[in-house]
Amino acid sequence: MPELVPFSTALRERSSSAHSGSEHAGFMADLMRGKGTRDDYVALVAQHWFIYEALEDVAGRMSADPVAATFISEKLTRLPALEADLAFLIGDDWRERIAPLPTTQRYVDRIREVGAVWPGGFVAHHYTRYLGDLSGGQFIGKLMARQFGFETNGIGFYLFDEVADPAAFKVVYREQLDAAPWDADEQARIIDEVLVAYQFNTDLFTDLADAKAAQVA
Repeated sequence: MPELVPFSTALRERSSSAHSGSEHAGFMADLMRGKGTRDDYVALVAQHWFIYEALEDVAGRMSADPVAATFISEKLTRLPALEADLAFLIGDDWRERIAPLPTTQRYVDRIREVGAVWPGGFVAHHYTRYLGDLSGGQFIGKLMARQFGFETNGIGFYLFDEVADPAAFKVVYREQLDAAPWDADEQARIIDEVLVAYQFNTDLFTDLADAKAAQVA
């Protein structure tokens, strides 16, 4: 009898190529190689604000669901850090100076759509964003600090002050995924939604590159 693969392992394996494709999208690859500008980084932070504003608003409603609530933690909350970063990077009038790109708006709409009716779909987006932030996001934060001379202002989004041990936190999160009462069909739906989330991220980097090219033209 074949050994059952834990859901968290299946999820990670099924999404690994999509994750890699998103990380190596042109805009993000350039930013991480030192070919991007401070303005490129600011543009990315601005789009993050719209995404996390939706995700954390939905989390407030999903906290009443017994399964989704397992994954929600104030230690992960990113919105205050993003707002502080934008005030530092753009100025106190940052809200009037940013707007969602087309992919960001579709991404936000999808988060709100699934977050209204589907706990598993919410967890798919929660997993994609926050476990990514606790993994590669830590490296990105350090890289941006080095490239643009930031200390903590400007990269607060990547600093999880309340998560003492990100690796241990991720282990517990994956144990919670494995313990969730989802059958095989629901697990497959959640994996598909994680792939949707990664595609949004990849498409967002294309939007950012297009917006940059339009400014240069």
